[in-house]
Amino acid sequence: MQILKKYIRKPVQSVLVAGVGFLPFTGNAQSLVSSVNVDQAQFQIPVLIDRNDNPLVRIKVTVNGNENHRLKQLVLSTQGTTSVKDITAIQVYYCGDDTLFNSGQQSEKKLFGEAANPGSKVIIKGSVELSPGVHYFWVTCALSNQADLLDKVSCQLIEAQFADETISLAGKSRVLSQRIGVAVRQHMADGIHTSRIPGLAVTNKGTLLAIFDARRQSARDLQGDIDIGLHRSTDGGQTWQPLQIAMDMGQWGGLPEKFNGVSDACILVDKNSDAIYIAALWMHGVLDKQGHWIEGLTENSTDWNHQWKDRGSQPGYDVRQSAQFMLVKSTDDGKTWSKPVNITKMCKQEQWWLLAPAPGNGITLFDGTLVFPAQGRDESGKPFSTIVYSKDQGHTWKTANRALKETQTTECAVVQLSDSSLMLNMRANKNKGNLGADNGRAVCVTHDLGQTWQPHPTSFKALPEPVCMGSLYKHTFTEAGKIRSMLLFSNPDSKSSRDHLSIKPSFDEGMTWPKQILLDELKSRGYSCITSTDEKHVGILYESSQADMVFQKITLSELLKK
Repeated sequence: MQILKKYIRKPVQSVLVAGVGFLPFTGNAQSLVSSVNVDQAQFQIPVLIDRNDNPLVRIKVTVNGNENHRLKQLVLSTQGTTSVKDITAIQVYYCGDDTLFNSGQQSEKKLFGEAANPGSKVIIKGSVELSPGVHYFWVTCALSNQADLLDKVSCQLIEAQFADETISLAGKSRVLSQRIGVAVRQHMADGIHTSRIPGLAVTNKGTLLAIFDARRQSARDLQGDIDIGLHRSTDGGQTWQPLQIAMDMGQWGGLPEKFNGVSDACILVDKNSDAIYIAALWMHGVLDKQGHWIEGLTENSTDWNHQWKDRGSQPGYDVRQSAQFMLVKSTDDGKTWSKPVNITKMCKQEQWWLLAPAPGNGITLFDGTLVFPAQGRDESGKPFSTIVYSKDQGHTWKTANRALKETQTTECAVVQLSDSSLMLNMRANKNKGNLGADNGRAVCVTHDLGQTWQPHPTSFKALPEPVCMGSLYKHTFTEAGKIRSMLLFSNPDSKSSRDHLSIKPSFDEGMTWPKQILLDELKSRGYSCITSTDEKHVGILYESSQADMVFQKITLSELLKK
């Protein structure tokens, strides 16, 4: 179920009629016999292909006094929609006194009326008797499967007709355009309870690969029955091929799959070969709070612990001591994947409690070095961020030093700057509950492949966060015959909660972030991953308020526009 919640930072527009103000002229004489307020609110959230009830407008009707009013008709405008042919149907649901819109729960909503193949003006007829008090309606739409991902949808209420009066709202609110997207993963799709933790990359052949945690039994983190799922797109993200499983440890060691989960995947395309790698963390069995292996686990066992909780992962290399750093490889553009290879002993220091991939995507450096962002727990169990790299095309892997010694950081993203240095952008635990000016992503730079790190001037001074995974990506393009690049960053743009998921460009290698493009203003789990779809477009896969995983595209021209 996807829930549209009431998180509003913008004022709503309303009109008050009869008893308090004046009734707008509609061509017929009206008697001032009652008081009715009609308000509408719009939200910047994705409008999704393959979903039949995308929320567009929330209508609030307040009936004052002691008399009922019957709503008979709503008139809507789709002015501002890129192509009205993208919309196959518009529906209006009556939701009583509930401000939420619960997709799929018919018991909580009642269809007021609908229109198929709407035009620029849409008339929705229905009949609902409204008693004194507050009532909510939701305008929703369905899209064509051919709707262009670069198009936008706009809808506004311009008139509400009651049995005894007509209220005009035309021109009384700004037009909000909502971006079209694809619900790559929805709740319970393919029998999988929840899809989480996005990774996204474009192959050397231009194929988009979207990876994620396929959490089969619940939304909970490891330990659990979790595989790494994958979808391919060969048309720039417009359509996605059926689910593949890229990594699955099965019933390894005689334990059920619920005690052999893999999670937090990161995808890396070698720009100089046909190799594509996915790194993920495997957890075998369960260690209790004291770090002791729990014997005799079965399918009916309810024991649970987490690699970041208590002593859920411990010093050492053995699968009964520590969670494992795993790799799979594809050499056919992501169509098939190798069996998992364990590189824990190559990369993890024995005294560390944990070394894990940081979810998202990795990079190929100018000299061909392959780099994964990574995270771990040191010899005292404290979290840190770093990189794992290979200088021999993936045959061997090494781990750099931790990026910040005095600050606890975890999930991170890496890019290479024009001077060949690496920038690491990190989730920082000290930002939790911090609403001050020093709330911001931790940022470090290294000139020697992570042997030493220096804080970036913007560290803890820019890019606010509610302590959540974020994505940093370098997009390269040609302008006026010259090769240029920009940095792109995405996360929930908030210091307090995982809402306002946005993309921000930087044209000076992360020194300033002059604008933002808001994608989803409502609360979600908030993880995201950016990649290029081609030179003129970038794509983002993110955990949305409207689906487990949403893909959207943005043009280079919009990113460059001042």
